[in-house]
Amino acid sequence: MWIRISAMATAGEPGPGEMLEGKALLERARALSNRPEDQIARACGYVGPSGRLLRKSFYRALVLAKGYALPAGAGAPASTGGTRGRQAEFRTRVHGNGNLLIGNAYTRLLGLEPGEEFRIDLHPDTGAIWLTRLGGDGGDDDSSASEQPAG
Repeated sequence: MWIRISAMATAGEPGPGEMLEGKALLERARALSNRPEDQIARACGYVGPSGRLLRKSFYRALVLAKGYALPAGAGAPASTGGTRGRQAEFRTRVHGNGNLLIGNAYTRLLGLEPGEEFRIDLHPDTGAIWLTRLGGDGGDDDSSASEQPAG
């Protein structure tokens, strides 16, 4: 037996890209309270364009619908800058193959460009890693070298 499920929204159901809020969200969530949370969130329209479930948005909307105030900035969607995403940490570790990786966030912070060459020096007293920018010809150009500590 095949059951056809229409993609068209019926009365009371959210349309594509429409997320229920407030009283409508609470009523829908109560009506589906015997189902798993993922199904409730999907039925209330909390699905991203790629089909991924938007749990955090769903839970925030439920909290707001219940009348609880969220801290300033906590209810703002990501598109308005409410969340900042991953932040760079100033720490790294040596990988199993012996490599030490410095990520894009740090190379950008130091103003390093792809293709630039550096001499790696270890400071004898502190053990700090120093990157000495090499000249464009690939040789040592100590007269115009720009030294920047990397750690």
